[in-house]
Amino acid sequence: MSKTVSATASTGRKIASTLKHNDLVQPFLKWAGGKGQLLPKIRELIPRKYKIYFEPFVGAGAVLFELQPQTALINDANKELINCYKVIKNRPTKLIATARAHPINSEHFYRLRLQDREPGLAALTTVERAARIIYLNKTCFNGLFRVNSLGQFNVPFGNYTDPTIVDDVVIKAVSQYLRKANVQISNDDFERALEGAERGDFVYLDPPYDPLSDTSSFTGYDQTVFGREEQRRLKGVCDDLHRRGCKVLLSNSATPFIRELYSDKSKYTVVDVDVNRNINSVGSGRGKISELLIFNNYDNVRFS
Repeated sequence: MSKTVSATASTGRKIASTLKHNDLVQPFLKWAGGKGQLLPKIRELIPRKYKIYFEPFVGAGAVLFELQPQTALINDANKELINCYKVIKNRPTKLIATARAHPINSEHFYRLRLQDREPGLAALTTVERAARIIYLNKTCFNGLFRVNSLGQFNVPFGNYTDPTIVDDVVIKAVSQYLRKANVQISNDDFERALEGAERGDFVYLDPPYDPLSDTSSFTGYDQTVFGREEQRRLKGVCDDLHRRGCKVLLSNSATPFIRELYSDKSKYTVVDVDVNRNINSVGSGRGKISELLIFNNYDNVRFS
């Protein structure tokens, strides 16, 4: 962890919570695997007390924005997503104007989509890059953010009648929260992002899910591959966080592999939750499925 992040964490441990919860602070992107449906169950598992909130796979931020912690360190491997968070935090008005300037048609969509083929993105400002991602996300097919092995956005145009590209009320509310709270934003490996977590901190982990079958894998929201070895590395990090005295909550798919990884009942409780999968490139891949919430037995919590 960088000195900046460590210093932020140390400072954050001394700050009392003074922010009021704002219902307008909510995800500004559609995101495969978004936690909106799991939130009622996740709320039941939030520690009664914690110091710093860590979320190393922040994605669209549904859990972050639901909790709105006073002090947090958020991270994601997707550099364009993290750029969005930083721009929203620091330049929301310019972002809104830039995003709204984009016309909604397939020709413009595909021109923007091609910009992540070099040297397109390198010529854009951080605001232009953030506006591009928001535009592509809100106009692409089924709101599915996916890139190929080269990190190039590859979802087709969605052909919507009148999509809302940017909700200025939400963007401004998120910006205000990120600025008023002590939120550190990073684009790093999840293990490095958690180096500063200490006893009493709360860590929520929402990694790319273990695929339910060989043909259902969806790990392409950035160009890295999050396979079984990465799931095992994540389990090792969870064990280390447990030893440090952190409060750990993890979501993942209900596969035999994940159940076996976290089968040590002296450390972890594993519960099944039914959810509806709404974002999938194939219609037959949508519908009710089972997911897992896994936590390391903090607060003597009981799941209902």
